Amino acid sequence: MTEKLLNHRVEGSPSAPPLLLGPSVGTSWALWDKVAPELSVTHRVVRWDLPGHGGSPAELIRAGATMSELAGLVVRLADALGIDRFGYAGVSIGGAVGMQLALEHPDRVESLAVLCSSAHFGGAAPWQERAARVRAEGMEWLSEATAGRWFAGEFREPGLLRDLVATDPGAYAACCDALASFDVRERLGEIRARTLVIAGREDPATPPAHLREIADGVPGSTLVELAGAAHLAPAQCPEAVLTTLRAHLGGGGAELGMAVRREVLGDAHVDRAQERQSAFTARFQDFISRYAWGEIWTDPTLSRRERSLVTLTALVAHGHYDELAMHVRAARRNGLTPEEIGAVLLQSAVYCGVPAANSAFAVAQRVLAEEE
Repeated sequence: MTEKLLNHRVEGSPSAPPLLLGPSVGTSWALWDKVAPELSVTHRVVRWDLPGHGGSPAELIRAGATMSELAGLVVRLADALGIDRFGYAGVSIGGAVGMQLALEHPDRVESLAVLCSSAHFGGAAPWQERAARVRAEGMEWLSEATAGRWFAGEFREPGLLRDLVATDPGAYAACCDALASFDVRERLGEIRARTLVIAGREDPATPPAHLREIADGVPGSTLVELAGAAHLAPAQCPEAVLTTLRAHLGGGGAELGMAVRREVLGDAHVDRAQERQSAFTARFQDFISRYAWGEIWTDPTLSRRERSLVTLTALVAHGHYDELAMHVRAARRNGLTPEEIGAVLLQSAVYCGVPAANSAFAVAQRVLAEEE
């Protein structure tokens, strides 16, 4: 008999670093719709539904459930997918599951991001009352009141509100039971995973003070507060959440890439590029820093001198002469002499064509004269 698992969606390359994304109570994996596809460029992203939410079987949870039991379901899912260590990010109850995982399964959690969550959720009574009413009356009555907690201002995400009403009442109530009993304030210091904490400044459900408490308690953690975000930050402020998560998950890749970029191209060039950056070009500049400079140029297989030789040839071949000027300067920084640069361009005349090499020599001669 096949073991029942949490409903889930997997995106990205099977060989990429695994990243599990947890939802808020009353939502489905759709909470991450505006963020997960972008994260899947660099990670194997696994979004999962709580029991009775989205497509997950309601029978995976019972009344009196605990956060430890929910964490166990996530571990079972990871095992079924062949995932050992993983990055984890979760919203609200999803963030609480992440903290529970980091405490109970520290060998599994590579990094942790806790979004719009808490080390405790205001005591048991409110959750017990909500669970009792949901069991008696169903889910419909929650919709109007919940919208004001989930979203700031006039923003609404109708699909998520529909997911709330469609949630199995018994499973939702059992998740309320888990929230009622959850309190890890005294154990935050035991969390050793590299931790990011994200607060929504307009979040009435888990106000920023709750996230500051987590950040103060988890050693070495980082706190980010998002303006304009209420409880479901990935839905309302996806770009801000994506940028913050990328920096966290990259383990400093963007910062390392920027450092290498400055070493090779020079501060003046990079500063000019940064000054010209706009909202339209910001993601491209981030891509260049993370991927071209943070991954390719930092690969030790080739030296920087060798990378300059390859780059000069490729730019000549494709006629990218503005970029060629920049990389002639970079080649000098990487230790190539004018004679070696000339030899590269001369060889490119054989394989890329005399007209291309002729234009390249003109560019290189101008740049080298300026350098002198």
